[in-house]
Formats: sequence, C-alpha cells, structure tokens
Amino acid sequence: MNLSESLQQYFGFDSFRAGQEQAISQLLQGQSTLAIFPTGSGKSLCYQFTATQLPHLTLVVSPLIALMKDQLAFLQSKGIAAACLDSSLTPQQSQAVMQSVHAGETKILMVSVERFKNERFRRFIETVTISMLVVDEAHCISEWGHNFRPDYLKLPQYCQALNIPLVLLLTATATKQVKLDMAAKFAIQPEHIVQTGFYRANLDLTTLAVAEQDKKALLLAQISKMTQLHGHASGIIYVTLQQTAEQVAQFLQENGVNACAYHAGFASETRGQIQHDFMSNKSQIIVATIAFGMGIDKSDIRFVIHYDLPKSIENYSQEIGRAGRDNLPSHCITLANLDGLTTLENFIYADTPEQSSIAYVLESIESQKNNALWEMQLLALANDSNIKQLPLKTLLVQLELLGIIQAKYSYFADFKIKLLQPIEQILARFDDNRRDFLVRVFNAVAFKKVWGSLDFTQLLQDTSIERTRVITALEYLQQQELIVLETKAMTDVYAVQVNAIAVQELSKQLHQYFVDKERKEVARIANLIDFFQLKTCLSVNLACYFDDSSFQQQMTQQSGSYQCCHCSVCRGQTINLTGIKQNLAWPSDEIILSALAKLKNALADKTHLAISTESYCRFLAGMTSPLFTRNKVRQMDGFGLCQQHAYQDIRDHLAQLLQH
Repeated sequence: MNLSESLQQYFGFDSFRAGQEQAISQLLQGQSTLAIFPTGSGKSLCYQFTATQLPHLTLVVSPLIALMKDQLAFLQSKGIAAACLDSSLTPQQSQAVMQSVHAGETKILMVSVERFKNERFRRFIETVTISMLVVDEAHCISEWGHNFRPDYLKLPQYCQALNIPLVLLLTATATKQVKLDMAAKFAIQPEHIVQTGFYRANLDLTTLAVAEQDKKALLLAQISKMTQLHGHASGIIYVTLQQTAEQVAQFLQENGVNACAYHAGFASETRGQIQHDFMSNKSQIIVATIAFGMGIDKSDIRFVIHYDLPKSIENYSQEIGRAGRDNLPSHCITLANLDGLTTLENFIYADTPEQSSIAYVLESIESQKNNALWEMQLLALANDSNIKQLPLKTLLVQLELLGIIQAKYSYFADFKIKLLQPIEQILARFDDNRRDFLVRVFNAVAFKKVWGSLDFTQLLQDTSIERTRVITALEYLQQQELIVLETKAMTDVYAVQVNAIAVQELSKQLHQYFVDKERKEVARIANLIDFFQLKTCLSVNLACYFDDSSFQQQMTQQSGSYQCCHCSVCRGQTINLTGIKQNLAWPSDEIILSALAKLKNALADKTHLAISTESYCRFLAGMTSPLFTRNKVRQMDGFGLCQQHAYQDIRDHLAQLLQH
C-alpha cells in the first residue's frame, strides 16, 4: 500500500508530519501503538487515516464533547463516515447513529469513557465488530498523570471484553513514568512507542514576576506589545477562577480591548457562541478558565498569557501548545507571583475526602449488600457521604484494586416508555412467542397520560425473563418507531468480594492514599514554581521534563550548551518569586467563630455526618463539597472568609482558635 497516495486521496495532504507514518504503519501491521506528539502536531490523523484502511469500526474514546465535535466536523468534511454518541443527542439521533454503526456505514464512532457504564450502549457495542480502540488524551489513564480519570482504568478490561485486537493511545503530555504506565496497561511494546520532538521552535516563552496589585496593568501592557508585534491577532488569557475571568474581561473591555470571558459556569449555548465568535475572529481575546481550549483547533492564536499560574507543568504545556499551530512566531507569557498558590492548592485539598466520609461508604457497602451484590447511584452516594464525585469514583476504583468490590454492570433504574402505536397493533406484528413476551413486558408498565414507567422489580419476579432480553426488545421497538424509550437513574452494581469489611482499618488506609495523592499534587505545584524560577533555558527544561532527549542532544550539538535563544531565561531575564506575595491579615476571632456557629446551626438537621473541623476549614477557605452545595452554603456570610490564606495555615489557625 502506498500510504502517501492514500493520504492525498482521503485527506488532501501531500506528506505526513513527523511520527505519523511510523504510527500508522505499525497499526496497519497489527501492532498496538502509543503516540506522543506535541499539541497541534496531528495526533488525530493517526487514527483517522488508519480507520479508513481497517475493515470494521474504529471506536474512539475522548474526554470532551467539544473535542469530539471538532474532530467529527473535520472527518465529515473529508467525506469519512464518522459519528459520536454523547449527551447532547436526542434519543432519535442516538438511535440513528447506532443503526448506522450496525449497518456498517459508520467507520469511526466517538464516545466518552463514561458511555461504557451505559447499559444500553454496552448491549449495543457488544454486537459490533471493532477493528481498533483509540484512547485520546490517554494520559488520563495513569494515576501518575495530571488529569487522572478513574473510569479510564477500566478501558483495558473493556478492550479485552470486546475482543478489540488493536489499540492506539494518543497524548501530548507524558513524562517517562506516565508513558511506561500507559503502555503497560495495554501491553504496548517499548519499540511501538512513537514519540516525536516535544520542542516547538516558534513558541517564545516568557515569565514575568509581578505583584498581584500590578497584574492588570502589566497584562494591558503585554497585550499592547502583542498588538504591535502581531496586529489584532487572537489570544487566550488563562485564569484560575470563574469570577476572575469575568473581572479581567471587563477590565480589558473598559480599556478598549476586544475581550470576552469564558468559563464552565456559563450556559452551554453561551459557551458555544463565545467559542464560535473566537473561531470566526469576531472576538480577539478569550479570558478563560481551563474549561476553554480542549479541542480548539485555531491555528493562528498568536499569544497565550497565564494571568494566574497554571495548575502544573503538564497543564502549562497543554495550554501554551494552543498558540502558533500554524508554525508562525507566537508568544507564551506567564505573569507570576505566589499569591495564586493558595487557590491552586485549595482545589487539591477540596478533593480529599475525610476519613469519616470514606467510612460511611464502606459501611454503606456492608449494610446495603444483598446476595453479595451492592448497588449504588453516584450522585446520591456523593451527597450522602459528602465526597465529590471525582474522588468518589477514585475511591471506588481503589476498592476494586484492593479486591473489596468488583464492578459487574450498570443499569438504568428508570425506564420510561411512550407508545407511538396502540399496544394491540404493536403486538400484532410478532409471532406468538414474542407476542407473549411483550405482553408480559407491557403489563409491567404503569402508563399515565403519555408516558409509562417500567417496573423491573415486578417483571423480573418471573425468573424466565432476563433483563437483557427486555432491554433488547425495547431497543428493537424503538428502532421500529413503535415506542420512544427514555432511561434515567444510572445504577452501578458491584460484587462484594469479602464477607466483612474492616471499616476503621480500611478507611484509615484509604484516607492515607488520598493524603498521599494530595501531597503529590501539591508537589506538582512546587515543581511548577521551581520551573518558572529556573536559571537555565525554559524550552530545554520543558522538553526534558517530557523525556525529549533528542532535543537536548540537538541543542548540545548546535551550541555546546542548552539554549533555545527564545525564552526569557536565554535573554537573561530570570525571576525570583520569593517576596512577590501579599501580607494578609486574619479576620478577628469573633468574626470567624460567629461564621462557624452559623454554619453549624444551618447544617444541624441536614446531615447524619458530624460537622468536622475539616468542614469548618473548607467553609473558611471557600471550598465546596456536596453537603455545602446541596444546602447553598456558598450564599452564607462567612463562606470564603479566609480564602486568601493557605489551607494549612487555616487548619493551624483554627486549631488554635478552637482550643481556647
């Protein structure tokens, strides 16, 4: 096969970029591959091209809907049959996608990893022959990575269960440890890891030390400088908090800059319009939280400015990687001080569950198991245990790894049916055996005016009826446009692997796991601060952090030293952030104690869990939890009273206060 001819035929490109041809060739020879390419260097083409040459479906797991939508639009523009299943589709649209996949008309199907927990999707995908599994943003599978997502740990199991013979992992940001971890989970051989140079010569990296009160003025000056260099070019300004995005955007607008805020707090329609305006150059600058950027394929972004510190070196790399994808000179500027550390660290502390909350989950498993099976709904358990959903997912995965529980399957507790034809007409279409089965199904549906609820408990008392057959039948009726089927209340079922759970011992062990994870994340921030204060070339250090030894060798051969000559350090502009920090006073003891008393009174009858010292700390630090969110604690006086202080300082201050 002439790969270059096929590349021109399908995509209109004259040549492959670095690493693409090697990755594609390996895949076409049946060798599972890990591809680590810089942001914007064409990772997606590796699966898009390969999919056109494979006989069956290519299944792509992607972490964000926005990322899927952009790739889908590109594939459709090239005449390649692709689709995605996501929460934005209507039931009818989802059904159309599944029918197209079943018919072999769709070559590429994109889904989120959470889709595998969908009972109906699993029943569907088990009937489809899959040639290749693609995991985009594959660093999410590693606990050593910066965006670890517990559900990704299940992907090797899904791959095995579906008998998928070929795997492609894609990422832009992987340290050596993460790289080896990803490859091991899918048995990818070291020689099949394709890593191109991390270094991008067109990106100018600058770090500026600035006191917090001077940041807005310096930001304005930097934008003016960018305008002089690039004209009215596109740029992204990254901030940590949603309110900061709005405040900075408003400041820029007041100073004549065409800027717009973007964050996850906006309605999806609003976010879509803001993104559209930026892509079409109606908006020049987006002031955004990290909610903006994934899947944004705009080649002419001339500058990325970090108004607040990024979360980690990995996040920094991803975010600056959105600049200059057309390979023209672009600028990446960080306005650095230590004041933002508190906010970054507080996000980490907010995700660490208390030991009492972990114990509650363990006690729930023990008390609610039935015939060695435990059922749970994530949102309800998060609310009851006061653990955020992401760390709760992590907790459940850890329990699996410890052999305490084993994920069996997920199902929808709530099935609703709307008839599009009278039951008699529907039944008349089937032979006696199927008609009898459907009669028993419909008899278990309590119809009101339009919709009816299926009572599975009643239906499955007949042991001759299998749940899977019921779902398959209902899916078929929907395919034939005889009913409309809606499903809600996802319920996960686990097998409990031990007779009795040692709650105190195990909760202490698991709490320590989260504390260790907390320390690692705080250390990640410390590494970031060290990076910005380096006395040697930033570009070289960034490349070495991501294990790009080829760039280090290249720099040595060219100049005998490690210098890119287009970063602030190479220009002799090193910084020291010590002292670039505000001196903060504490609110009076009376104000703090009054706020905590109001919190205690407000939550007295709202939870079975004790209002712990840790809860008080989170309240003063302005950190949310399921308990706080459910009871609108954010609106109370005193919430975030000490949010400018480091979390550990709040702990220490509160410990002293409560002793008196």
